[in-house]
Formats: sequence, structure tokens, C-alpha cells
Amino acid sequence: MSDKIYFNTSNKFSFKKRMINLTTRAHHTLAPNHAKNTAKKLLLTPVRSKPKNAEPSGLIKGEISTLEGILKTYRLGTGPVWILTHGWSGTASQFFPLMEHIASRGFTALAYDHPAHGESEGAFGHIPAFVGGLESLLDHEDDVAGLVGHSMGTASAIECKHAKLQDKPLLLIAPVLDYLDNLFGSVARSGYSMRLFEAVVDDIQTQYQYPLQTIDPYNKLALRNADTIIVHDENDRFTKHSVSAKAASEMPNVELVTTQGQGHGRVMQCEEAKSSFDKLISRQ
Repeated sequence: MSDKIYFNTSNKFSFKKRMINLTTRAHHTLAPNHAKNTAKKLLLTPVRSKPKNAEPSGLIKGEISTLEGILKTYRLGTGPVWILTHGWSGTASQFFPLMEHIASRGFTALAYDHPAHGESEGAFGHIPAFVGGLESLLDHEDDVAGLVGHSMGTASAIECKHAKLQDKPLLLIAPVLDYLDNLFGSVARSGYSMRLFEAVVDDIQTQYQYPLQTIDPYNKLALRNADTIIVHDENDRFTKHSVSAKAASEMPNVELVTTQGQGHGRVMQCEEAKSSFDKLISRQ
């Protein structure tokens, strides 16, 4: 259900949108606590997507324990580790073709399912949980070479303050660098009560001591010194190519590779993503 909100890009008026607005506002007014619990289940529950690609030969499955529950991991290859972090309602399996490429270059590709995604435990997904899961994964790895992120996974990677990631190159695929604008804009376009959404957000930021307004992937990316390559389709419907282009024009360590016809998901396994990885490792 939440995908229909977060991946809604239409600004057109609709009767359904109007009814969603009226009913959620009324629910919040008449039964605020019940409305908030209902909204939390709707807005923070990702779709448990089925695997997108066949498992590569030699894939090793594992798990780590985190504050969000058990996270499932998927390891391929040997050598220094490249972490791969997927987006909202995604799974590690989306990275399997790219993982095979990374392993063929003499590295370990290590992907995982975020909390409440894929085969991992957890009921709710949000940036604090994404960041916490990534930090726990990094705690278990000694030889981190870099990170590949997709969509919301890019935002959580940039937000992550773990020392093992601070000076490492990033390959950002279809990144959501304007996270707050993207998030609030998507909910507003759905017609959902913004006051109710903000009440849910307030509970999360209080629980995790993680103020929403501190989430700023764009400006935090600008502060990084390591190389970053962004691979973004020009006609991506869900994250703005124009924001990636702006980042590449303003940040000396950021390079943009623009694709055509790959959309928001297929771009994860396109040739441009693989060649961009090759370019990053050639610079190390």
C-alpha cells in the first residue's frame, strides 16, 4: 500500500485523492491515537518484494543481529568488500547482476535486506532504521572498499556517519538527494493528511532521537572528499535526475552518468552502472 503513496508522481486532481484527504483528516480529529497507529502501518510498511533475479553461483547467505532485528545478508566473491544497499520496497536480489560484476573484479559484493524488507526482520522501514542497519553491517566488516546504493538506500548511506564509510567511494544509482522534498511531496500528492503524517514522523524522530530536519543527503554529499559517481536515468519518474545533475555541476568529487530508457529500477543492472564501478576502482 505504501508504494502507492511514495511512488505517486501525479499532481492531477482526483476524487480519490480528495476522499483520502477528507477521511484521514477526520480520522485524526476524531481518534488521533488510532489514526496515528493506522497511519504508521500504512506509511512505514514497505512491500515485501519477491526476489528480482536468480541467485548467482557461489552466493553465500548469512545474517546479522541488529536493534531492528535479524538482517539477511548476501555475499559473493572474495577480496575487499563493497556494500550494496537497496531502496524502499526493494531487496538485495535487485543487485545480483551487479554483484556478479563486482565479484569478477576481485572484490566481495555484500548486499543485505533492510529492516522490514525482503527476508529481514522488522515491521517498519524509515531512514533511522536504514541507517542503523547499515551501521550494524559495517560493524561486522573489516575491509570495506566502497558502497553502492540505490534510491532511498543512497540517502541512508550518505546519512551514515560510520568511520568505515567516511573516506570510501560511492556509486549512487537513482539517488534521492532531495530526500525531504521527495518524501513530503509524495505524501502531499497522495492526498494523505499532512498533519497526520507529521504526527507519525514526530513519533519516529522522538523514538530514535533522529530529527527529520537533519536528513540532508545533498549537502552532506557535498562535504564528502571521496569520489562519487551517480548513475541516473534522465526520465526517472521517482527521483529527480535534475538534482543529480546539479550535484555533479556543483561538487568537484561528484560525476554524473546519464542513462536513457532504464527507468528507476532497471538502471541498477545496466552497463553504465557496471562501467561506473570499474571507473571508481581504477582510481583507487
